[in-house]
Amino acid sequence: MPNRVYLDWNATTPLRAEARAAMVAAFDLVGNPSSVHAEGREARRLVEEARATLAAAVGAQPRNVVFTSAGTEANALALSPGLRGPSGGPVARLLVSAVEHASVLAGGRFPADKIGLIQVTRSGVVDLDQLKRELKDGPPALVSIMAANNETGAVQPVTEAASIVHEAGGLLHVDAIQALGKMPFNINSVGADLATFSAHKIGGPKGVGALALTEGISGLEPVLRGGGQELNRRAGTENIAGIAGFGAAVKAALQALPEDVKRMASLRDRLENGLRDVPGTTVFATEVARLPNTALFTAPGLKAETAVIGFDLEGIAVSSGSACSSGKVQPSHVLSAMGYDPAVAQGAVRLSLGWSTEPEDINRALEAWRKLGNTLLKR
Repeated sequence: MPNRVYLDWNATTPLRAEARAAMVAAFDLVGNPSSVHAEGREARRLVEEARATLAAAVGAQPRNVVFTSAGTEANALALSPGLRGPSGGPVARLLVSAVEHASVLAGGRFPADKIGLIQVTRSGVVDLDQLKRELKDGPPALVSIMAANNETGAVQPVTEAASIVHEAGGLLHVDAIQALGKMPFNINSVGADLATFSAHKIGGPKGVGALALTEGISGLEPVLRGGGQELNRRAGTENIAGIAGFGAAVKAALQALPEDVKRMASLRDRLENGLRDVPGTTVFATEVARLPNTALFTAPGLKAETAVIGFDLEGIAVSSGSACSSGKVQPSHVLSAMGYDPAVAQGAVRLSLGWSTEPEDINRALEAWRKLGNTLLKR
């Protein structure tokens, strides 16, 4: 759409030119990657090249990367009772932070009575002391903590959590879907046992995700059963074009990462300073490390749904939180977990930037906010 400003990059990103080109080329392939003839081998080559690219980007071995239909499926696959590491018994329960994405809060294949919540601080960072207490008693646990929150942008202490979890004989899953392409992430460096990713958050196509495991993790049970695709860990003919686009997007995102981080952080800081020109505006989680592109804010009496519509009418796309909850008029579960009352949690608006965001986009967003603030917040 002409003359519009897109500031909802945490919901989804535009398709990168590199990903589009890789997908167009893949669409011309006729072979099934499970077939042994030349056409099948060519399709298989594209899948394995993308697998190797993602594996190298996140520090995994290619044989330990599983492609899925989306990040949600990748999370469901990761949250599997019976997982075990190189030593120790299988995990029998699941602990998740209270600010996780809905696909993690759902618990995967764990029964409801085997799922526990780890609370977060007022700044939205997981409470490691509570994590220690929860792990002290009971059988080995799989713990799921996201690398960075999709609403506040708060970066979680996953490296510290990994040490705590491993000392207690458990395993750590990290939802790195928002982190990839916005901050350095290496599955070995942070100590994760499993990590999940999604193509459309980094300029790849929608409908493709991945799970990466470290060496020695066993007991992964497929969500989908049938053929022997993905080394018997995810049945179904692979989405060749989508996977090729994913690989191309990963390569492009990591090449641009250092410059993109610096530029987005500068624009984000200018945006937040300008938002505060409207009296009473609060920006969340500024006391902790955050993604360089994410700003979550509110003001007294603000209704997020009304603000999002107001921004849209001004030609600016923003969000009231996780896009997966769009259409549901309810407080942000992230802010509720951080201890904010429902009136505040229901008034939060998220602006998220990307590689093509320009200073003029920030100017227009601030102009719209000043106009909306004067209209919506009249006492």
